[in-house]
Amino acid sequence: MRLDGKIALISGAASGMGAAMARLFAAEGARVAIGDTLESEGEAIAAEIASNGGTARFHRLDVTDEAGWQRTVEAIVAEHGRLDILVNNAGISGSAVSDMYDSDAWHRIMAVNATGVFYGIKFAVPEMRKAGGGAIVNMSSISGVVGQKQIHCAYNASKAAVRVMAKSVAAQEGANGIRVNSVHPGLMPPMRTSGATADPATRAKMLKSVPLGRSGEADEVARAVLFLVSDEASYITGAELYVDGGYLAM
Repeated sequence: MRLDGKIALISGAASGMGAAMARLFAAEGARVAIGDTLESEGEAIAAEIASNGGTARFHRLDVTDEAGWQRTVEAIVAEHGRLDILVNNAGISGSAVSDMYDSDAWHRIMAVNATGVFYGIKFAVPEMRKAGGGAIVNMSSISGVVGQKQIHCAYNASKAAVRVMAKSVAAQEGANGIRVNSVHPGLMPPMRTSGATADPATRAKMLKSVPLGRSGEADEVARAVLFLVSDEASYITGAELYVDGGYLAM
């Protein structure tokens, strides 16, 4: 098993790509902490994993709450003795607003997508130092590399922020055995918070820019993240992995 005995925390793991990661990590031997605000959904994912022979526990986590991050990490360490893996997956869409310069949307998106990632790193890194190393993946996006229409600029800005944040922490923590990378999904199934990008006509137009000619699946992203947090990627840090069907190659 590629993550046998590892302790992993995944934010936003009650649905979508985060849930796919939780299932896959558990199947590969990790003990998984599911961090999310969706309690019933998160408990259901944990129960599903347990029924399949894995180990998972739900932790209510609002990624915009600094104290909540601290409590969650402390609870995981109290239960398992350490934290080996953090995936900063929680995020909200930037396509559900009509005013692309709405200030409230800016603050809301940045709080979840960027500040929430910073908090996760802030509290995970000290525990990983104590453990002698660890692996962190920030979920960015193709939107963190290029600009796009019909998406609030805060989404692009937030995903660019976590992209470079990964490089910064990789540079700072490499000597402590902590690897930090970013993953950049392309066109995927709509998020719960998606707006314009969930519209079939809009998605059809977006697909014209994808060389593989189709949208991706959550499991395809989960497998990429699995590689980066596993020992197979032991000499990879500060890198960006695009899971976008070739979108950024155009």
